[in-house]
Amino acid sequence: MNAARHDDRICKLGEGPLWHPARKQLFWFDILGCRLLSQQGGAPVEWQFEENVSAAGWLDHDTLLIASETALFRFDLTQGTREVVFPLEADLPATRSNDGRADPWGGFWIGTMGKHAEPGAGSIYRFYGGELRRIAGEISVSNAICFAPDSSAAYYTDTHSRQVMRVPLEPQTGWPAGSAQVLIDLTADGLNPDGAVTDADGNIWIAQWGAARVAQYSPQGTFLSALAVPALQASCPAFGGAGLRDLYVTSASVGLDAAEKTARPHNGKTFVIANAGQGLPEPKVIL
Repeated sequence: MNAARHDDRICKLGEGPLWHPARKQLFWFDILGCRLLSQQGGAPVEWQFEENVSAAGWLDHDTLLIASETALFRFDLTQGTREVVFPLEADLPATRSNDGRADPWGGFWIGTMGKHAEPGAGSIYRFYGGELRRIAGEISVSNAICFAPDSSAAYYTDTHSRQVMRVPLEPQTGWPAGSAQVLIDLTADGLNPDGAVTDADGNIWIAQWGAARVAQYSPQGTFLSALAVPALQASCPAFGGAGLRDLYVTSASVGLDAAEKTARPHNGKTFVIANAGQGLPEPKVIL
């Protein structure tokens, strides 16, 4: 399968792709560029912010819940207006949000990290029922937040650990029901797990930073396959398109030297791999 260019805008740090199931539209972020990107009718559109923005869930047809470096806020796509829902480490100017995703109960999980990836500066939280609860602490680079399609578990990683964790979830409320255990250990392979999404069969698709690919693992953590993308720093996948069978992948250009940018001129762009698998619609966030 070949990865085609979905959008030619170069992101410093592309992240957080979200296929809005009601709008049939892909949204994604350039965290360091402080912008939300999309397309309408094949034309590029974007919204500029004054702080880092990194991940979103959908509230209704025209409204997203966006995570920034200081808050979770409602964002009206038609008016361009924002309304703070809950502070997010607003008292910690050295951190920002990173990877995030809605869970099957309508909660929203969001990771934070140091702006310079300081060791242990971040956390992973869940916002649900008006409560922001920390799920994991001492995280250096929060990533790979996604959920088993049967709602039995959540997955996440600290990229620096090279280990993807599985935590069981309480079936009624979605809060953790036990301790997190290592599901996938990429230490021996020297691979860096970044953003992730699950498919309808429960397989986990993980962007691997620095490896120019997205890899697929079984629910038991067994490697199944890998799809190449023409960007060294693949950052996060999301299923979308007709029938939710296309895999969109964001990437980053930050930190690359001139030789790498010449070798891969599409670093930082957003890609699509047609008919990669069978995705699931992203759950609606319920505030």
